[in-house]
Amino acid sequence: MNRLSKETSPYLLQHANNPVDWFAWGDEALQKAKAENKPILVSIGYSACHWCHVMERESFEDQNVADVMNEHFVCIKVDREERPDVDAVYMDALQAMGTRGGWPLNVFLLPDSKPFYGVTYLPPQNWVQLLKSVNNAFVNHYDELANSAEGFVENMVQPETSKYNLTSSESGYTIDALDQMYEKLSQNFDTQKGGMDRAPKFPMPSIYKFLLRYFDITQNPAALAQVELSLNRIALGGIYDHAVGGWARYSVDDEWFIPHFEKMLYDNAQLLGIFAEAYSLTQNSLYADRVTKTISWLGSEMLGPDGGFYSALDADSEGIEGRFYIWKKAELQSILGDDFDWFSKLYNISAHGNWEDGYNHLHLTNYVSETAKAAGIYSDSFEEKYQNALQKLAEARKSRIRPGLDDKILASWNGLLIKGLTTSYQALGDESIRDMAVNGGRFMLEKMTVNGKLWHSYKNGKTSITAFLEDYAAVVEAYTGLYQITFDTLWLTEAVRLTDYTISNFYDTADGYFFFTDSEGEALIARKKELFDNVIPASNSMMAQNLYVLGKILDRQDYLDLSDKMLSKMDKILLADVQWVTNWAALYCQKASPTAEIAIVGENADELRKDFDRFFIPNKVVVGTETSSQLPLLENRTKVNGKTAIYVCYDKTCQLPVNSVEDALEQLG
Repeated sequence: MNRLSKETSPYLLQHANNPVDWFAWGDEALQKAKAENKPILVSIGYSACHWCHVMERESFEDQNVADVMNEHFVCIKVDREERPDVDAVYMDALQAMGTRGGWPLNVFLLPDSKPFYGVTYLPPQNWVQLLKSVNNAFVNHYDELANSAEGFVENMVQPETSKYNLTSSESGYTIDALDQMYEKLSQNFDTQKGGMDRAPKFPMPSIYKFLLRYFDITQNPAALAQVELSLNRIALGGIYDHAVGGWARYSVDDEWFIPHFEKMLYDNAQLLGIFAEAYSLTQNSLYADRVTKTISWLGSEMLGPDGGFYSALDADSEGIEGRFYIWKKAELQSILGDDFDWFSKLYNISAHGNWEDGYNHLHLTNYVSETAKAAGIYSDSFEEKYQNALQKLAEARKSRIRPGLDDKILASWNGLLIKGLTTSYQALGDESIRDMAVNGGRFMLEKMTVNGKLWHSYKNGKTSITAFLEDYAAVVEAYTGLYQITFDTLWLTEAVRLTDYTISNFYDTADGYFFFTDSEGEALIARKKELFDNVIPASNSMMAQNLYVLGKILDRQDYLDLSDKMLSKMDKILLADVQWVTNWAALYCQKASPTAEIAIVGENADELRKDFDRFFIPNKVVVGTETSSQLPLLENRTKVNGKTAIYVCYDKTCQLPVNSVEDALEQLG
């Protein structure tokens, strides 16, 4: 076993038996490289990464390959989920080299940690050849490598405002600009299969977040049509686990059919919120079903005993990608018995299979009732029979060898999940969802917060790694969401505490954005800022949203001004290519139309809030109290006619209080 056997990261532990003399990222490895004047190989991946497993099997488990690596390099293994700061720096370097990013990410550094070359997956013969070539270049052409590395570092340390020419806009926030963003985004819609016009297809939740808010403002039917088409296909296709719920990371094709089968917490966290919002707007029962079943799956398979949620389920089991989720025809016949004939018509099950090696993967393109009617198998009892059949498959899967579980608990992803749960509770009103959300918040507060500061990772009862901006941003959003479904001011107090900490320790006054790393954290060769929204929104766009919402709730003009400063500088990118800044665009929607401030006062505050929350009103903040409160939006607010009152306000100017949700909705227009 190598040094990684002492680590807690499941990904690093996967490599603990490799003949490669791996180090974890840290001073020991970096000092060794300097002392021995050896180049560094940093290999970055994550536990559910299929091609990371392949490269490990082919190269890192091979003694001959390991001998070459050990002889010429100081080899460092990094879990990108534990150290997103390290990953961001060297992924940026790889892309500056003109190479498309991905994982495994293998980057070669000089002994001073400056990168000079990088690749993603390579088969073993190419990998060994590259190792020898890099060693030759290091020995015989060091000056050229050093010059090259210096250029990459100069690119990395350039401020984002300079790199992307970001300057404050004085044009304000207009519906016309939103229309331009929508038109630009729509040019890349897949209007036949949903999502964007590319493969592989990633869910990209912040795109739908923007489209839902854009529709709320403009009532543009094409925007809602694209949301519904996309969410329907994501809900019905093979990217969704039909047996127990939950979504895989992405579809390898453009049909949402065959996924990369790993299930990541961050995808499911965000999709909960999107499907819940879409349900509030459309009342489509398919969306409510997917939210309910995914929450059930999360509770049964991803929830740790201490109250935090695990990170991921692997794609592979029994040496086959997706084996846990796919079926041979004979297996289904045995499990389903008399239900097999109609079920096989529903899902086009065959001996040949619809995927590799005779396997079938469950996949629909239309509502199950419509598909059943088209196949001539619909009956009055169909829905009950269908759910029973899925339950049989779920039970049968329990006897299979499970995919690997990445059981580290990350503050950022748990924050995303808590927020997804708060939105799901607002849409569905199921008290068990609120309980799960509150328990998640208490876990964050009690287990991952020490002396008012967050930690990034938690495992085996211990926290590790100084938290990053993504952690603070996601947890602040979670706490703000928890306040708005509980009216417990504890969550606001904690949200403000964490927000003020980020302003003190992450904010760069020179260009008006937040660094990704804490000023008290480890210093790398570059201190990056995350501006572009991807599968997970950028931590800066999340912080800008947090500052806006907290500013509205707490009447904190300093928060509002900071949020406005951040968003106004994104104006040029928003109008040029909005698909990479859609979480920023969602915030733009809130600023382009008035934000409703809803204050509820009286004994039935929670009951009225619950009734009010069923409706899709994305541009609002909600505060409440059963008695009285010092919160600015609740000061001097009282019951009316002895009954709980709802105050509908805009910019702290309120209309006459009302006693019913129906009357309040009329005031909202």
